[in-house]
Amino acid sequence: MTMLETGLETGTGVLPSQTLQQMIARGIITATPAVIPEQIQPASLDLRLGTIAYRVRASFLTGAGKTVAERLREFEMHRVDLTRGAVLEKGCVYVVPLMEHLALPAGVQAVANAKSSTGRLDLLTRTITDGGVEFDRIPQGYTGPLYAEICPRSFSVLVRPGMRLNQIRFRAGQAVLDDAELALRHATDTLVNGEAHIDDGLGFSVDLRPAQGDLVGFRAKPHTGVIDLDRIGFYEPGDYWEPIHTTEGRIILDPGAFYILVSREAVHIPPDCAAEMAPYLAMVGEFRVHYAGFFDPGFGHAAAGGTGSRGVLEVRCHEAPFVLEHGQIVGRLVYERMAQIPDQLYGTGIASNYQGQGLKLSKHFKAI
Repeated sequence: MTMLETGLETGTGVLPSQTLQQMIARGIITATPAVIPEQIQPASLDLRLGTIAYRVRASFLTGAGKTVAERLREFEMHRVDLTRGAVLEKGCVYVVPLMEHLALPAGVQAVANAKSSTGRLDLLTRTITDGGVEFDRIPQGYTGPLYAEICPRSFSVLVRPGMRLNQIRFRAGQAVLDDAELALRHATDTLVNGEAHIDDGLGFSVDLRPAQGDLVGFRAKPHTGVIDLDRIGFYEPGDYWEPIHTTEGRIILDPGAFYILVSREAVHIPPDCAAEMAPYLAMVGEFRVHYAGFFDPGFGHAAAGGTGSRGVLEVRCHEAPFVLEHGQIVGRLVYERMAQIPDQLYGTGIASNYQGQGLKLSKHFKAI
């Protein structure tokens, strides 16, 4: 099936909310039960958990010519009924069929990512498909079901059908802004406050010298209670997180620990662009910034009532203790053009939890 045959009218770039509505109307995106309006974001669609979680022995990619159902027969340990709510245990791997199904035309591909609140709970969530050879990447022309692989890393979580842990973004062609285009956009429409570090994307650095006080982040506690993902603003931060204070402009990351930090830069995403967090360089240190998260058109931008929003950094250290310094670049934002400006921007009239944010835990915790 081609774009012409679907009657889908779009330019090159990330497909906006109004095009997602057309895709639903034309059966390119289907779901049981049907997609609800709350799932449609300015440049992505939230995906919903189904009714069963399969506990598996290990994470896997399906592989060419194979289905997820076939691989589940190899790796399934037991099934968990989610209909009345169930706990996904820390350190275990689960595969959950999603409610949504795709029939992508030629010329339209998709990429999935964890939602911001999912990443801030250290809840590793990736999308897998039939015949898939990469996580979170769905090729043009794919027709079939979608599955979420979920591995709680720091906290056990209580989930129910319909919960939205990850999201999917659709693209027609490639419209990534190269460094020259980024520099020009920054000169004409500020992308970041202060100096822009542009090198294969817009660099993110870590803020370890806050303008006020000495709180620079949080470290997940190792032994905590369950988090019910439906409870918003409910949990006491101190029950789950250890605050990190410093006046030295540096902290030492402990191997295996999970940290919430914040970028030094305040980011602006113009209405005609979208962005995605990506790793910086594999060799800059023995840590990784969890790059779950799409940045929607209007994030931090004046057109959506913003004055710049910091990027929250989800950091995990690996092999050895590592000294992280103020201003060290730890990630990058890759900007893409939108096929059209979306009819709804991030932060204007929709439930956008993180517009204008600074250092902030997920929405499940009480305000600090």
